[in-house]
Parts: sequence; C-alpha cells; structure tokens
Amino acid sequence: MEIPEKLANLKKDKKIMTAAAVLCLCGLLLVLLSSLTSGGKKEVPDNVEFSTESGQEYCCATEQRLQSFLRNIDGAGEVRVFLKVGGEQRYVYATEGRKSSSDNKTEEEEKYVLIGGSSGKNALIETIDAPEIEGAVILCSGGNDPAVRERIYKSAAAALGISTSKIYVAKLK
Repeated sequence: MEIPEKLANLKKDKKIMTAAAVLCLCGLLLVLLSSLTSGGKKEVPDNVEFSTESGQEYCCATEQRLQSFLRNIDGAGEVRVFLKVGGEQRYVYATEGRKSSSDNKTEEEEKYVLIGGSSGKNALIETIDAPEIEGAVILCSGGNDPAVRERIYKSAAAALGISTSKIYVAKLK
C-alpha cells in the first residue's frame, strides 16, 4: 500500500480526523496563549534590582513585629529592638533559557520574561528576596534577669533565623 492510499484511508476514518482537528486546535490555542503571556522577550542588563526605601520599610516593620512579640515574654517588660540588615530588598526576575548543541559545541541563551502591553513592558518578578538580617540589639526592662535574657535570645534567634551570637540583649534604662 502506497502512502497516498494510506492517507486516503485515514481521511475516511472520522475518529482519526476528529482527533487530528482537536490536536491542531489545541496547538493553535497554546501558541496564542504563549504569545499573550510572554509579551515578547528582551534582554535586561541585570537580574537584580535594589530598592533602598523598601529595604528600610522591611527593617522597620520587622523591628516592630519583633518588639510586639518579645513584649509577650514573661518578665521582658518594655522592649526596644534595633536590627542590622545587610544589603537591600532584591528583585529576582524570571528568565527563559534555550540550549542547543551541534557537533562539539553547546550554545546557551537566556532571556528575561517581559510582561505588559503596548504602553510599556516590565520584567516579570519571580521572587522578592528580603534583606538579610545580620544582627540585633534588644533592650528590655527585664534584661538583668538571666532567665529572661535567655528566653529573649532564643526567641529572637528563632524569629529572625540568626544565631544567638548575633544578638545582644541588655537592660533598658
């Protein structure tokens, strides 16, 4: 049986023709959706953008939350918190890569995913990394009591995700 005869037989089978039509429509739909969501691709010079104001906001908000939390520790009393943060808030942008190899050569290409309409395009933010907390100074009314200090050290270390060696606890004046 020749290929043209096989094709003619396949065209007569309604199930195969329906399946082929559905597959073609699905493929077209995927192409349409991908063109709408990606909005085109363009290389962006840096993968990370720093924002000073949002880093300061993060630090102040974290200090306030930790203060409120530590006030609930038995014997702590009034609490003041100062945090030392390293760096700033970082935006990590989504990338899309492509690898191709031919002969003994491998070629890699990476582009940033851009979103937006005709008015402007922005890089798609994949994650926002909070600034790293490097240390903490905690002043509290009950800072003279060793048991209270120990509870403060352990609670702050757990809440901030840093070691107790990076925390200093003292009595509030």
